[in-house]
Amino acid sequence: MVLEGLRSLFGMDPPGMRRASVRCANPLGLHRMAWTEWGDCDNPDVLVCVHGLTRNGRDFDDLARGLAHEFRVVCPDVVGRGRSDWLPSPAFYALPQYVSDMVVLLARLGVEHVHWLGTSMGGLMGMLLASQPDSPITRLVLNDVGPVLTIDALKRIGSYVGRAPRFPDYASAEAYIREVSAPFGPLSDAQWQHLTETSLRSVDGEAYEMIYDPAIAAAFGEALAANIELWQVYDAISCPTLVLRGAESDLLLRETFTQMAQCGPHAKLVEIPGVGHAPMLMDEQQIAPVSAFLLER
Repeated sequence: MVLEGLRSLFGMDPPGMRRASVRCANPLGLHRMAWTEWGDCDNPDVLVCVHGLTRNGRDFDDLARGLAHEFRVVCPDVVGRGRSDWLPSPAFYALPQYVSDMVVLLARLGVEHVHWLGTSMGGLMGMLLASQPDSPITRLVLNDVGPVLTIDALKRIGSYVGRAPRFPDYASAEAYIREVSAPFGPLSDAQWQHLTETSLRSVDGEAYEMIYDPAIAAAFGEALAANIELWQVYDAISCPTLVLRGAESDLLLRETFTQMAQCGPHAKLVEIPGVGHAPMLMDEQQIAPVSAFLLER
């Protein structure tokens, strides 16, 4: 099973998935942002799925495979993660750079409008884009994130960001990912294997390390002072919005979650039992409300 799963570490992609990249600008030069995509490349109905802080676009393989008959599903690796380049300065790992890169991606896709699904950090990016005049986002799914980010959750995440060791073997890497990602909920062994194998790269053919730049921790650490509130951004969103919340989430508190249905875009709310931060959208029960919302007419 492990040997079968490790094939993705060496370039063997699942059927139906394509890879691409685009050149973006940063204050000191240029960098490449990579993405994977599923579905008909000529389909004008595009769903962009953006991952959390230390994750990558392969988190959405199951969801993308399931929705590929309806959408062209595009899953970028935010710069510094996955197959994308690392930035020349840790200071550049911040939302303005990420949003700028996404605007370049949308231009490359050649479409005027997209649906957006964002987990945690990816949801913050979606909020910022959706709040802009003439936003390209027509439907927004926020996965366990909202206009208030709790300091306790930020500190928990900050306790492991950029601190992953080098792993001598696959088993130790999976054990580590299971530990730091325990709030994802009760995933199957196959699901944990997928999240692990798509989060690693081989080092000298003998060890493994996480496939993100440890320098993202520097910019993230600057936020660890107090709750972050973005109600002004949320209130400027007008497109139809769905908010998912892990029932045990420490990042999106139930009070904030409930209030999101009463202001701004008056979001639809779905709470997922037995999960913290954040639902991984790998099970049909979690994918179903997303699919129903995106396919509403």
